[in-house]
Amino acid sequence: MTSPIRTERHDEILVIISDNQPVNALSAAVRQGLEAAIKEGVADASVEAMVIRCDGRTFFAGADITEFTKPPVDPLLPTLVDMIEASDKPVLAAIHGTALGGGCEVALASHYRIAVPSAKLGTPEVKLGLLPGAGGTQRLPRIAGVKLALELTAKGDQIPAKKAHEAGLVDRLAGEDSLEADAIAFAREIKAARPIPRASEKVAAADPDAVAAFKKDNARRFRGFEAPLANIACVEKATDGSSYAEGSAFERQEFMKLMMGVQSAAQRHIFFAERQASKIDDVPADTQLREIKRVGVIGAGTMGGGISMNFLSAGIPVTIVEMQQEALDRGTGTVRKNYEATAAKGRMKPEQVEAAMGALTPTLNFDDLAECDLIIEAVYENMDVKKEIFTRLDKIAKPGAILASNTSYLDIDEIAAVTSRPGDVVGMHFFSPANVMKLLEVVRGAKTAPDVLATVMALAKRIKKVAVVAGVTYGFIGNRMLMPRQVEATKLLLEGATPEQIDRVHVAFGMPMGPFQMSDLAGVDIGWHRDPSRIENIRDALAAENRWGQKTKAGFYDYDEKRTPSNSPRVAEIIEDFRAKSGVTPREIPDEEIVARTLYTMVNEGALILEEGKAQRASDVDVVWIYGYGWPVYRGGPMFWAQSEGLPKVVEGLEKYGFTPAKSLKDAAASGGRIK
Repeated sequence: MTSPIRTERHDEILVIISDNQPVNALSAAVRQGLEAAIKEGVADASVEAMVIRCDGRTFFAGADITEFTKPPVDPLLPTLVDMIEASDKPVLAAIHGTALGGGCEVALASHYRIAVPSAKLGTPEVKLGLLPGAGGTQRLPRIAGVKLALELTAKGDQIPAKKAHEAGLVDRLAGEDSLEADAIAFAREIKAARPIPRASEKVAAADPDAVAAFKKDNARRFRGFEAPLANIACVEKATDGSSYAEGSAFERQEFMKLMMGVQSAAQRHIFFAERQASKIDDVPADTQLREIKRVGVIGAGTMGGGISMNFLSAGIPVTIVEMQQEALDRGTGTVRKNYEATAAKGRMKPEQVEAAMGALTPTLNFDDLAECDLIIEAVYENMDVKKEIFTRLDKIAKPGAILASNTSYLDIDEIAAVTSRPGDVVGMHFFSPANVMKLLEVVRGAKTAPDVLATVMALAKRIKKVAVVAGVTYGFIGNRMLMPRQVEATKLLLEGATPEQIDRVHVAFGMPMGPFQMSDLAGVDIGWHRDPSRIENIRDALAAENRWGQKTKAGFYDYDEKRTPSNSPRVAEIIEDFRAKSGVTPREIPDEEIVARTLYTMVNEGALILEEGKAQRASDVDVVWIYGYGWPVYRGGPMFWAQSEGLPKVVEGLEKYGFTPAKSLKDAAASGGRIK
């Protein structure tokens, strides 16, 4: 087998080149090739310095993810980078594209680093519940200081080469088109410089104030996660007077704890699940896609405007239609306001704002949608209204145009049936705010054409969404699983729990908010029948008193001017009234019961969805809840969490509180198998 590593001589400089496309992942073959090349350079008396560079679009962009589940193959990365650093001849890393994870650790172990200005460096292992385990947490603070080491390791963000240069992490910037020549020239400058600068021999200055400030500033971001704290502890170890060997031993210990823990397993599960979700089981990967040059959006409200922004930001022109000029102006004004707010934060340039707005065509003329290749209906949840719109679309949309509904719950097949082209109809359920939330549920109707499904899934990537295929069922995947949680949460109120207790249990679990906090944020009046005299449940009672949530400063909680919640005496009275009318004597509700009745029931619904074939795989269900509802990524999604919790425990909890476990859930629990 040909090695992905080759060497070239430039007189006294040995250039070591990796060609392991597409991202020069540090596979076993790459590591073995690097080891051999470094040994070659060290052994050859005519070699005075070495340069490590990569062909293709990037420097080493990290580990080979296909090796995650395989037995380790020597040399392991820690051994390799230590060998690079131990070389008695200078080694220079020449960086373009990205130097991430193990790639960054190769650069850190090299004695010098040169990078093109467009390059980026980072150690994103924390996003997989890990830490840079090849000395990265020890070399980074020694080279670039505690502050940058914390940013890179505990947050996992990438930094541009210019910032890395300012921090001393990169020694020199090269020309964008002359990296190899500049690296060789730099190698000639430093070939005789002694002592050779080795990160492990440097002393890292302690900065307890920086560590304390970093922890405080990121407390909310790190809540519930183990890996950021382990990264911080390792960086602190590098600065407490310990030797590099002691720090490395501590790093290895922390790495193994994380690697063997549930959180990293959960985060790695989601990493692979996200990639798997884009695959459609019965549609060939080489299916010819439909061309999408212009998108139409019906409705310029919150959803329609947010949906439009996804395409505008990706450079795809949008025609947006409304019925009234005032609504159209308000919607397009909100789109501009959102873009300008992004620009004010430095995440967009003013000219990019104008380019996006220039690609937006607002109109009151429905017939203007005739030129669009994809038309997305984003009006309110009313089947009759949606059917009327699709009947009109059927008459004016050009042949081959994809007709999509942004419905959250309704039957795509029923909508498709009013057209003469049901194969062109698909659900595209965006999550609010649509320009921010990453999830897109792509709802496959009974007659949705394979190329329509494949086109929308590919388009999702283009607009930077994580797409999951769902079948036609009320609420699809996410909202269908949400319903039993909401039903049980309301029952628990009547039986003796309080909104704050139920929400506290969910927040402690890792959710961004509990069921009642979510209701107040979304609007208690959503789905309300609007008749104040018709009070059938607690929500009706709240809505009838204008307690519509944060927008009216009163919902399940009371809110002050800053929307800070406090427990509401009035809500307690309303709940007590309903208990009295229902003849319910309140009791003490243990937290464990709240978990079983609101979370185990979601898992059960997920299992039923899978049994019915409304989701392709259990990991897709997890992706929906991670990216659409804020399920804590360190718990890996509902189905993964149930597995790690123990399926027998979940089944027992469901039965204890009177629920019938799904057959697949019960079978998997009995056999020690998995939900698939």
